Formats: sequence, C-alpha cells, structure tokens
Amino acid sequence: MTVVPPAAGEPRRPEGPRDPGDAWVVAESGERYWGRFGAAGLLAYDPARGILLQHRVAWSHFGGTWGLPGGALHEGESAIVGAIREAQEEAGVPDGAVRPRFTSVLDLGIWSYTTVVADVRVPFEPVISDPESVALEWVPVEAVETLPLHPGFGAAWPALRALLEVRPVVVVDAANVVGSVPDGWWKDRAGAAERLRDELAGLTLPAADLELDGDRWFPDVSMVVEGQARGIESDSSMVAVVRAEAGGDDAIVAEVERRIAERRFVVGVTSDRGLRERVDRAGAHLVRSAGWLRDLIDRNS
Repeated sequence: MTVVPPAAGEPRRPEGPRDPGDAWVVAESGERYWGRFGAAGLLAYDPARGILLQHRVAWSHFGGTWGLPGGALHEGESAIVGAIREAQEEAGVPDGAVRPRFTSVLDLGIWSYTTVVADVRVPFEPVISDPESVALEWVPVEAVETLPLHPGFGAAWPALRALLEVRPVVVVDAANVVGSVPDGWWKDRAGAAERLRDELAGLTLPAADLELDGDRWFPDVSMVVEGQARGIESDSSMVAVVRAEAGGDDAIVAEVERRIAERRFVVGVTSDRGLRERVDRAGAHLVRSAGWLRDLIDRNS
C-alpha cells in the first residue's frame, strides 16, 4: 500500500489543516482510494422523500456523478462517527437527525469503505456547506438508479435498496433474561429490569446473528416487563418498555404480533420452551435464548 497526496495538476481539496487521513491509498494495480484510514458515507433514508444524494463537483473523484455524502475517516475514528461528521460538513445534517440502522462494509484489504444506513428521525433540508457538492437532493428510492451514480455506490445500491425494507426489532422477555443470571435480581426486580433496559439501549448485532446481509445492525428493542418491574420507564427511543397488564407470556406474543403487523423483522428472546413455540407461531423471524442476548450484551460492553 502506498499513500500519496493529490497528484500534480489535480484539483485540490479546500484549504485548511489537513488531517492525516486525507490522502490517497494506491493499490499495486494503480487504482486509488481516498482515505488513509478508510472512508465512510451516510445513506440517510426518509420513507417520505427517499435518500439524500450528493451531486459531486466536476473536479472531485468521479466528478459529475451522484453519491453519498462522505469521505476519509480520521485516525481511530469509527465509521459511524466519521460518516455523520462528513455528512454534517458536506450536507448540513443536523445533530440527532438520523439514527443508524445498519452498516455495510466494502473491504479491499488495503482500504475499506463503510456505508452507514440511517433512518431520518427529524426531517431536515440539506445545505451545501463545502465546495464538493453541485447539488444535494432527496431522491425517491425508485428514481436512484436513473441517475449517473458514482461507480462504487452504483455497485452497492441494489443490495442496499433491498435492505431498506428490513427493520429489525428485538422483543425481549425481560423476566426470563433477568432471571438467567444470579445477580440478586430477586431482591430488587425493578432495579434489575432497569439495568437490563440500560444495557439494551446500545445493543448492536452482527449481521450473521440475524442471518441478514450487511455488517452490523442497530435494532429497536421492545422489552416486555411484568410484576414489580412494570413501573420502570422507557429510557430512550431505542428501548420501548412494554408493560404486561396480565400474563407476561401473552403480552410478549401480542408484541410480536404487533411488530409483525408493522412489517418488522422480529427477533423474539426467551428461554421458556413453551413461550418460544408461541413466539414462533406468532410469526417471529428468529427466536433466540436469554443466553444469546446476554452474550451479545457482554460483547457490546
């Protein structure tokens, strides 16, 4: 791998302090990739308007094509942080306006590019805030492939488009998961449920665990509580606390059915054999054990 600055005569990026990541990576074949530490882009998806695309200025790499706001990662920067930072710099994406749903990685060994697919939570209008864009537009999903696309984005778009229809949600039998570890939960069931809620707020899942394509997924969580735990509150939009008014099992099955009706990709979590069968019959795409979830929590911590 060779890292080089822009070639002689090549239009330069805007003036200012250069980050160490702002350099070309050159393969033995001579192909060049921008970003010494890799690169990332944000695919912001708004069901009402489509996806946010950037019409690249003529002097940029593959100028004149349409692609995602994005760019080189800083050293030690995560792909999600980098993609959102670049989208803020290039398209004025406001803080908190999007929430990541999944990532997809193109790994060439010497260089990688991560697409961060995120749902728009707060609608916004993009703003051209640097010289790299001719235009920024919300493009309906069905119209994307009619545009002259950046070659990398064009190659990835069919698979990304298919995954836009997949919205995972994990429905958790909280009592079963809390009771799967001997940490004194029986002395304070509400406190134990609150700890589980907080642990689930940052849950990420490897695509293989969901039997889906992509790299990592960031699902919504429905946590069904009963008994003494019914008084706890939802802590964020990432974890919805569902209070069972009567039997906890019935509430779990009802939540699975509700999410299936919303056309969500549902993962039920319980180790109770009878409930696992009911959740499966209710239409859950996957049914996992409490131990599976505990292992994921440990890996995320």
